[in-house]
Amino acid sequence: MGEAVMQLRKFGRTGRRVGEVGFGAWAIGGSWGDVDEGEAVAALNAALDAGVTFVDTADVYGDGRSERIVAKVLKERPGADIYVATKAGRRLPQQTVAGYTYANLSGWIDRSLQNLGVEALDLVQLHCPPTDLYYHPEAFDALDRIKAEGKIRDYGVSVERLEEGLKAIEYPGVVSVQIIFNLFRQRPAGLFFATAKKRDIAVIARVPLASGLLTGKLKADSTFADDDHRKFNRHGEAFDVGETFSGVPYEVGLAAVERIRRLVPGGATMAQLALRWILMFDPVTVVIPGARNAAQARANAEAADLPWLEDADMAALKAIYDEDIKPYVHQKW
Repeated sequence: MGEAVMQLRKFGRTGRRVGEVGFGAWAIGGSWGDVDEGEAVAALNAALDAGVTFVDTADVYGDGRSERIVAKVLKERPGADIYVATKAGRRLPQQTVAGYTYANLSGWIDRSLQNLGVEALDLVQLHCPPTDLYYHPEAFDALDRIKAEGKIRDYGVSVERLEEGLKAIEYPGVVSVQIIFNLFRQRPAGLFFATAKKRDIAVIARVPLASGLLTGKLKADSTFADDDHRKFNRHGEAFDVGETFSGVPYEVGLAAVERIRRLVPGGATMAQLALRWILMFDPVTVVIPGARNAAQARANAEAADLPWLEDADMAALKAIYDEDIKPYVHQKW
């Protein structure tokens, strides 16, 4: 594909614009098997070279390793207009509403400021807190206070459930919602997207490739390292099962992937089709695939160059979801 200019989308009410394909930095931090630091740096540099301007990380990815790798790359690219989003909340030993205090949030944010080597965080997101937190305005008051102190420019939330996103955007300070949205998790495209668009909320689509299922490269006998969540969290042992293969039973997902394979356009990969499908939805601001090496990062960015999908293909992809996947996931999240 020729050199295409990455399309920019408005990031909600922040006044910023970001490239529609971003970079998810979970895989370069940990929980995806071993990733060499040199490969991680190369992956992020390749993404930025390809026009990516939005990087999503978190304080717990590799216990700060992901943030530090992002900082290292950005230091070598002075003047680059990169929007870095991180997350806070998963450092709590146990997820409780009581843990989301001003003191704890300040401490986590101070640590991220240090890891990222910046004076203010572009965006800090609550990292999939308990559902009940969204009914506690004091947590959002604490974020408003930290914003007033100048440590963060804006804040948003990363949610497991669509209802959490709808509740979060009732708080006037919330500028963005990060939510799982992909070919195997289509429910956000209804009420949630309509509401987010109406309120000018940025939507960050995460887990776009269903933990690799939608690359079409996984098989029934694929094996994963012990420290890869696709092995240790397959039944939700460590965190919400929806984060691993989007909550779709592995064999069910593989069967649906075979039906999707027939719809992949010539010259493209299934991963690129899956990313292009997400970008067909106007309320999506940015999609954040992960990449473990430079080739993957470039291929992800090139998904934005694919032509718009035909109505017939969109209908076929919805039918595969409705028939094969929907009964397993639709009402759970």
